[in-house]
Amino acid sequence: MRGDIEKIRAAHKVLSSFKYELKPVVRGYNDRTLYVNLTENKISEKQVSPQTKEKFTGGRGYNMRLLWDAVSENTKWDSPENEIVIAAGPIGGNTNYAGSGKSIAVTLSPLTGIPIDSNVGGYFGPYLKFSGFDAIELQGKAQKDVIVYIDGDEGKVEIMEAPEEAVDSHVLGEQMIEVFSKDEEDKIHVCSVSAGTGSEHAYIGCLNFSFYDKRRKGVRFKQAGRGGIGTVFRDKKIKAVVARFSRLSSSSNNPADLKKLQKAGLKLHKEIIERDELDCNMRKVGTAHLTEIMNDYDLLPTMNYKFGSHENAKNLASDKLYKNFLSHGKPDGCWYGCTMACAKVVEDFEVRTGPYKGEKVIVDGPEYETVAGCGSNVGIFDMREVLEINFYCDAYGLDTISFGTMSAFIMECWEKGILDEKKTGGLDFSWGNSATVLELLHQISRGEGFGLIAGKGIKCMKDYFEKEFKADRKLMDDIGMEAKGLEYSEYVTKESLAMQGGYGLTNKGPQHDEAWLIFMDMVQNLIPTFEDKAEALHYFPMFRTWFGIQGLCKLPWNDVTPADNAQTSEPAKVPEHVQNYVDIFNAITGRNIDKEELILQSERVYNFQRVFNIRMGKGKRQNDAIPYRSAGPVTEEEYESRKERYDKQLKEKLGLDPEKMNTREKVIEMRKYREDQYEKLTDAVYQRRGWTKDGVPTIEHLKKIGMDLLELTEVVKKHL
Repeated sequence: MRGDIEKIRAAHKVLSSFKYELKPVVRGYNDRTLYVNLTENKISEKQVSPQTKEKFTGGRGYNMRLLWDAVSENTKWDSPENEIVIAAGPIGGNTNYAGSGKSIAVTLSPLTGIPIDSNVGGYFGPYLKFSGFDAIELQGKAQKDVIVYIDGDEGKVEIMEAPEEAVDSHVLGEQMIEVFSKDEEDKIHVCSVSAGTGSEHAYIGCLNFSFYDKRRKGVRFKQAGRGGIGTVFRDKKIKAVVARFSRLSSSSNNPADLKKLQKAGLKLHKEIIERDELDCNMRKVGTAHLTEIMNDYDLLPTMNYKFGSHENAKNLASDKLYKNFLSHGKPDGCWYGCTMACAKVVEDFEVRTGPYKGEKVIVDGPEYETVAGCGSNVGIFDMREVLEINFYCDAYGLDTISFGTMSAFIMECWEKGILDEKKTGGLDFSWGNSATVLELLHQISRGEGFGLIAGKGIKCMKDYFEKEFKADRKLMDDIGMEAKGLEYSEYVTKESLAMQGGYGLTNKGPQHDEAWLIFMDMVQNLIPTFEDKAEALHYFPMFRTWFGIQGLCKLPWNDVTPADNAQTSEPAKVPEHVQNYVDIFNAITGRNIDKEELILQSERVYNFQRVFNIRMGKGKRQNDAIPYRSAGPVTEEEYESRKERYDKQLKEKLGLDPEKMNTREKVIEMRKYREDQYEKLTDAVYQRRGWTKDGVPTIEHLKKIGMDLLELTEVVKKHL
């Protein structure tokens, strides 16, 4: 343990204290939220109105409603009125069904300027809920570093100055456990949310949500990674938000029908134990199992998404990770009762660079996105180097997805002569140079050098390189893998039009949690027409939105499947599991929804968020554009890497004779075709979603889904 815990405690100066009445959760809800204003040192509770509960359901819905009310169309990410809002949802926190420990964090993003939502594990969301609140709003800016402490046993919330604590999460998380727990047994009752020194200097800051692993006797973390929420957190001078709750039970949600809930849970637990190894092997290697699958199907991002596979990707495969690094024989769930147990960990990892050199630490993960983004996409095929990058991203509070994708962009800019050592301050960004990638991380943490430029993300780098280095903007727009300002997550989408839409036609930007349609589209050919793709890009984003509304992880939905799932009429939807979710929602809340109402709950929130984007000056067709590399080959080198496939498409789809064309001509013709395909897909998706050709929800559609609220229709009318 770092630092004198008694000294840390003694330095806490309570700025504000709020006592509240402890009440049990009733059918998944508290019907009140917690409001904390750091400028005024004000703490209060708010009642959830019946309309909010009906229209927004919980979780991400509550977050969006609260954030809308807090900001105006002129609010920027660093405006005091911007908020971080965290909520768990009505299903969240139950221990009977796997994957029910999630919460969701929302703010106006430094990268995009619009609401970002990020789904995250760890104990904070459930502990907040069981302490008495369906959501917490963090608004304003503190004058000095503070901690917000929620004691769900005592019914007390405090804002306190925190001058002695560390900032980097892996140290701060341990300190919070020691400071706020009573003894060793009590440590599991304390959790925290924190960021890191990287979040102070970059727009890609993430939040680390902690949980205490009593078997490993250490603090572990899950990340609300996307969109710079950690950056907002540190801009508000928050070191940590801490929750303590010690009265957890299987009935803490006070469900309407506990037996029905337990029945659904037991059925899934049995299925996971029997079938996980046959499906995705989550219990053994977690999401990293995707690495070799993506490489086999030419979908693993390699050298800034130029390619989809590499002969050295075998060094990043999950069997190598399992054999050489992962901790074995101890439970790996990030919330109680989750038999999926995918939260893998590397113990006693010795750090070789930076301020923690020589220390042995816990590294959470690596998740597939980190292996691909900070491995193959930057040309690093050494798992040990990926783990070092993984550790420092987490410790510094930086999103591994954005960091990996922006590093890959920098490396291609280096390859193409846009950057050199003079422009990077001596850093050599050749493909695979892990020493430089790590030094970039350390520079971001220190707030110096090229790290200050890179840490602002790809969109800002493109502006800077164009202005300062006279770089070719069109080329950078083609190869800079961001949309709406958010860096792409780690899948090559060139050969899947539906997945291009799954990235581009989103509310927050290119993140795979809205729709993952590559296999349906490219491998299984289940959605061949524009109408089929549009239907998929309606249903799956709505279904996945529901997880964030409820406090759920998506993995138990389709990463393990019933034995007879392939024989059902819609195997991609996993209909038995869809019915499970309907059943557990009804069991907890006492309502009687069906699978259509499930989708409608999401449609309300999704369309609200779309109008929110429009209110903030974005959220229309021009904002749904994607970089061309996401759609097709930018360079002749890329074309030649898939020459047989592309030549066949030119011949069969365009009626051209590739034998009579040079590669440059082929690239040009392919681009015309693929850009036209994306525009036609956009038309079809907008029509299916009830939006205009410019991407604006119509008044008629808002009325149809019960969201024709005055504040929404006033915004929409300005843009019709």
